[in-house]
Amino acid sequence: MNDETWADLRSQCGAVEPGAELVTPLSKRPFRIDATADDRIVVRFTDSTEERPLWREQFGVLDEQLEGGEMAVADLQPGVEPYAAVLTLSDAYAAEDDAIVRDDDAATGGESPFLVPAAEARTPAERVHDDALLLAHLVERLEVDDRADLDSLDTDSLTDYYVLASDVQRGADGLRTTARDELLERLGPEQELHGRFGTVRRTTRKRRRPKDDETVLAALDERGIPREWVLGVDPDKLDVVLSVTDLEEGAVYDTTEDVYVQKTATDEDEKYSRLQGLADRLADLEDAEGEAIRDEIDAIEDRLEEALTAG
Repeated sequence: MNDETWADLRSQCGAVEPGAELVTPLSKRPFRIDATADDRIVVRFTDSTEERPLWREQFGVLDEQLEGGEMAVADLQPGVEPYAAVLTLSDAYAAEDDAIVRDDDAATGGESPFLVPAAEARTPAERVHDDALLLAHLVERLEVDDRADLDSLDTDSLTDYYVLASDVQRGADGLRTTARDELLERLGPEQELHGRFGTVRRTTRKRRRPKDDETVLAALDERGIPREWVLGVDPDKLDVVLSVTDLEEGAVYDTTEDVYVQKTATDEDEKYSRLQGLADRLADLEDAEGEAIRDEIDAIEDRLEEALTAG
């Protein structure tokens, strides 16, 4: 690989959006570019935190192979996959028809089918953090404390408030489920675990569902229990009758309506853009006011720690 191509590849790697990821073409392992040097590009796999140097010399070997034609993605060896993914960021290489090719005309520097934008590359925990931060900022800006405050909100703000609260709830529930499964591996019967913010224990709930009809009816017959005591209307069969006869639904169903608000879409791009704006503002918060806020947070944490220790 000549100096010009190598310099371009390093430049494109350095220009990748912070937080964006590449994925290996076959195994779909996500990784991020950590650094570049004269003889290597250092990547870190986010599914294992494994760091790996991608050597310029090996890029050169791949470059020589591509001079003679294309390289099918399906034929890539595991060790070559990250090289191929990074290579497609260059102005000289592209991924076309499931193959890596050297094509200056088709290549679009800095773009790659294996590149995942930062907004999409976030982990579930990072998404919950970001959504919670956006919701907290919105609550603070709108000064929402109770239901009375919601009455005064304009419709757009109220919609944003609902969408963000819904996203936080959904994301947090996913994290809770993951944590629950891990805690079940650590909790013994009747055991409790204590953290700084609360206590958990292993609880067992019994859920029942009837055995198959033949087994149930046989058990009733064996004990002389009339079958009609347990036989009832099958809703599925009743729906079939409604669909093929002139029987009216109101004659066999009591119908009620529940009115609720359904979130039909979330604008992730807008949320991420807003989040980046908040991040930039926080990064610029280096004046006396910012220092005072940090001191206040430290004081609150100290008081919390003292209270927990005393308790």
